[in-house]
Amino acid sequence: MFVGFNIGGSSTGVAFGPAVGSGVLGKLAAAALMTGFALLGGWTLGREVVAKMGGEIVPQSEFTLAASVAVLFFVGLALLVSNPFGVPASTSMTAVGAIAGLGLANGSLDSRVMLEIISWWIVAPVIAFWICAVIGRYIYPYLDAWLKLDQSPGALVRLDRDGGVPRPRLGPNTTYREFGSTVLVVVVACYMAFSAGASNVANAVAPLVGNGAVEMNTGILIAGGAIGLGAFTIARRTLDTVGNDLTQLPILAALIVETVSASLISFLSAIGIPASLAVSATMCIVGLGWGRATRTVTLGEALSGGEAPQVSVNALTVEREDEVPKMGEEAPDELSAQDLFDPGTTGRVIFFWMLTPSLSALASYALFSAGVI
Repeated sequence: MFVGFNIGGSSTGVAFGPAVGSGVLGKLAAAALMTGFALLGGWTLGREVVAKMGGEIVPQSEFTLAASVAVLFFVGLALLVSNPFGVPASTSMTAVGAIAGLGLANGSLDSRVMLEIISWWIVAPVIAFWICAVIGRYIYPYLDAWLKLDQSPGALVRLDRDGGVPRPRLGPNTTYREFGSTVLVVVVACYMAFSAGASNVANAVAPLVGNGAVEMNTGILIAGGAIGLGAFTIARRTLDTVGNDLTQLPILAALIVETVSASLISFLSAIGIPASLAVSATMCIVGLGWGRATRTVTLGEALSGGEAPQVSVNALTVEREDEVPKMGEEAPDELSAQDLFDPGTTGRVIFFWMLTPSLSALASYALFSAGVI
């Protein structure tokens, strides 16, 4: 439950940060949806992930009851280090690190499996960053002009009480396009919550289910409930970090981030890799912000890290496709690149990504090497 609680604090921000940051959902609604869809993901696809995490990195025989409790404690402790700082840590990386520490100490680690997992940990964030960087730099303004996913003032929907039976109607300023795009953002966020549950429930209960101490259904229910508790409490900081601090997220940006990261997580899960939703989604946000922030400079200047570019507001939101400024052009009413991409926050996130699994692995290795358990 301690691990599941911290999973809820971390993964809720990753799944619903874009939707909350763009103003589509409130934090309470995001927490409620996270709870339901994470439990659904754990109850369905999560069963396969539980079986994989509980027996392939190290043999099931290594998961004695005492060893399982120790591994889960290190996972929760490492996540607890990052959550108070508002950083969406990678639960999968932290859990695998704790299990790897156990395997290294006992000489039972499957190096082939670990090499495959670590390779994807390196490749997947790079793919996520560059897909969204290309979209932000070359495609985003045209999508904005074509789709026009602006948020109008006032309520999205209202209840029409004429006729005796209340019926939902579009708000006075809401268009069908706006309503459809808003629903799509929420649907994709719920899909991300489903994927997070399918992967992260295993991180909380796989050792205990693997050694038979807890039955599969009971473990999933306990983990799902604990994730929900974390979503309603400590997830508020990670919702702010992912949704607001890394980059400003209008509704179109939220849709792009959620679609790309959810697709990448689905691919990784399909090939049997413990998928890091935190890394993939956050690197999508960083990539999109960097791409948008470097639109008015050449690619060479952007990569050289020179003077911060100025991004035209008109390059991000325009009335017609033919009004999009060409690459390298500037326009009046410029918006600073720091408003779109915050290197300080990005560095803090990457630091904690490296720190949490390292702490988990080192602490686990030290404990089991000492022969205490």
